[in-house]
Amino acid sequence: MFLREKSDKIKLVRKMKKKSLILNILITLLTIFASIIMFTGIKITHGAEPLLETSKIGMFKFFTVDSNIFMGLISLLFIIKEIKNEEITKNMYRLKLMSTTAVSLTFIIVFTYLGPIAAGGIKSMLQNSNLFFHLIIPVLSIINLTLFEKTDKLKRKDTLYGIIPTVIYALFYLTNILIHVENGKVSPIYDWYWFVQGGIKTAIIVAPMIILITYIISLILWKINRKEKA
Repeated sequence: MFLREKSDKIKLVRKMKKKSLILNILITLLTIFASIIMFTGIKITHGAEPLLETSKIGMFKFFTVDSNIFMGLISLLFIIKEIKNEEITKNMYRLKLMSTTAVSLTFIIVFTYLGPIAAGGIKSMLQNSNLFFHLIIPVLSIINLTLFEKTDKLKRKDTLYGIIPTVIYALFYLTNILIHVENGKVSPIYDWYWFVQGGIKTAIIVAPMIILITYIISLILWKINRKEKA
């Protein structure tokens, strides 16, 4: 009975690793595909006027793009380790939590804030490369971390790593806003997420709130991901 249970556990672990590998490959390929689409300006969808989309080097000003590319790179790292059948280290799981938290934030902000206030609605946020960056890649990433990459290596304190990408981007975004203030206001050209269109003072509220939301996402992902020690 013991040997049978052990054999079943081994089969389950292998099955989980296989599904994780498949999703990591898919995430990496979709990240490359979506990045090429946005960089070149190729259009693959038609309908609502696309928002938060630009081409060439300008695409990297968006947290959406940065977080998804980060996700793609970490997924690639996992692919290499999984193919070589090497151990996934604690630091790698930290990076996976960080990247998954980042794309999850993108997903939540788009569907709860940006989409509802955009003239073209949610549909305008899911055009061309953003169909992958705002929806498909974040969903696949969440599924992979919470279902197929469970681990007991991460502790509650590791959830703080999840806010690092957001804090770094917030510093960039706030700096960009501050150097483009005119008469207490900032043009949407520089405030592309419309966070301070109510006045520059709103940044005092928005920045901490976004970081708090990010931490909550990281905490939830960690709790679902956590695997109890046998």
